[in-house]
Amino acid sequence: MAKITGGQMVGRFLAREGVKALFTLSGGHIMDIYAGCLEAGVRVIDVRHEQSAAHAADAWTRLTGVPGVAAVTAGPGVTDAVTGVANAFRAQVPMLLIGGQAPLKGILKGGLQEINHVDIMKPITKFSATVFDTERIPEFMTIALREAYNGRPGPSFLEIPTDVLDGAVDESTVRFPESYRSRGRMRGDTGFIERAAELLETASRPVMLAGTQVQHCRASGQLGEFAEKTGIPVYLNGAARGSLPPDSAHFFARSRRTALSKADVAMIVGTPFDFRLGYGNRIAPGAKIIQIDLDYAELCHNRDVDVPICADAGSALEDLTSAVRGPLPCGDWRRQLRAEEDKALTGDAPFLASEDVPIHPMRLAREINEFLDDDAIFIADGGDVVTISANTIRTRKPGKWLDPGPLGTLGIGTPFAIAAKAALPSTEVVILFGDGAFGCTGMDFDTLVRFDMPVIGIVANNAAWNQVRFAQLLRYGPEKGRTANELSPLRYDRLVEAMGGYGENVTEPRQIRPALERARASGKPACINVMVARDVFSSSTKSMSIYS
Repeated sequence: MAKITGGQMVGRFLAREGVKALFTLSGGHIMDIYAGCLEAGVRVIDVRHEQSAAHAADAWTRLTGVPGVAAVTAGPGVTDAVTGVANAFRAQVPMLLIGGQAPLKGILKGGLQEINHVDIMKPITKFSATVFDTERIPEFMTIALREAYNGRPGPSFLEIPTDVLDGAVDESTVRFPESYRSRGRMRGDTGFIERAAELLETASRPVMLAGTQVQHCRASGQLGEFAEKTGIPVYLNGAARGSLPPDSAHFFARSRRTALSKADVAMIVGTPFDFRLGYGNRIAPGAKIIQIDLDYAELCHNRDVDVPICADAGSALEDLTSAVRGPLPCGDWRRQLRAEEDKALTGDAPFLASEDVPIHPMRLAREINEFLDDDAIFIADGGDVVTISANTIRTRKPGKWLDPGPLGTLGIGTPFAIAAKAALPSTEVVILFGDGAFGCTGMDFDTLVRFDMPVIGIVANNAAWNQVRFAQLLRYGPEKGRTANELSPLRYDRLVEAMGGYGENVTEPRQIRPALERARASGKPACINVMVARDVFSSSTKSMSIYS
């Protein structure tokens, strides 16, 4: 009778699921998974830190719609991956982390790297469990992925002890479930859909904010059709950026605060009432609220909601498009918001065209935006510099904008780029780093080099943790406000060159575009180190002296 090991089961399961790459850092507890993946035709991509492996699995899911998977060794391997898993949890990304463990027969004897991983992972996963029997590995993987996609999506964790993973059983005793989770879309209550349509049809100042679940549900088409029929002003956040073309008549960005504070009907789709919305308080107190979310528990959280609809974003928008009779009576409102957009853009114009040295971050953002091609994936990895750039850099298509999400994790840039090039090798990938963020996982440029993954990284280098630095200076003044927030003006381009990549240093605005073009032409993982002004902050994008 033919035998099959646990590692072979993992590899075969991933191949059947359509997972084409496994992200990992070399570990003895999990090496049978590597053998199983190679046998099954699943590419093994090893990175320089387990956090990167988890982040890469997160990005794989976002980009492909197929669950990303990472495998890490026991003990510090799993604990190093915690941040990546937590980021996916807050960003609502279904993925699977597999962790090694000391042999089951020796549990609680003090084995090498033995620790209680399952309880560590429970607060930041949809499912966390140990596999106790080799032949049940495929079954547990189906449970983990089913839970990852259940309602509000998120990561799952499986711990597989080495004797379970390395064990070999008769192949005839192993079942690989096939139809183990529903691919259907959850539809909203028809009565609630009708109530939402009625509210919208009587609104004079309607507004929609569409968030991450629009991309998770692959609902950009339905969003566009709804916006086209109703004429509602649409704002996008999180992974929904790019769901409408930047030149769409229905897309608005710079007037969001005004729109939410004056709206009479606000439609919130697939994004929570968290800190980004002031926990719901940035929406006008008297506004009627329509909320659409996959997670029942998220409905009405932090803010009373008039029409809470638990549904897939795509199906709900589809049903609402049918229910609403035609364009909403909001022409004056749209013109008011567009005037607000134009005013904000006029206010930004001097900074977008600034010739200042050090370089204004908004000038850098403008150059990047003009450099991006229509299919480019843009990854935002930083604090203040990304906040400043967010309204200027606009991806042209759905699913092309990647940022950490509401956990605000720094260091996602390089591992997200690894996943992007593994999943979509012919697509250009551009990363904007803060210099602090680059330091978190920048060593994984070595991974990009080893796997021949050309990307274009831009480090906005102000030699500071500037978002925190500004807050400290405001609160404590120049004497105490410099603590733990200043960095060295390192030449990050030289670090990447030392790893075998391409690097350039930019100090003047006119140098930015030629450097980007040379990076593109190099065919290598590239780093453009751009020295930007330190005394420019997202709370006010004007160059100013904070000491006056």
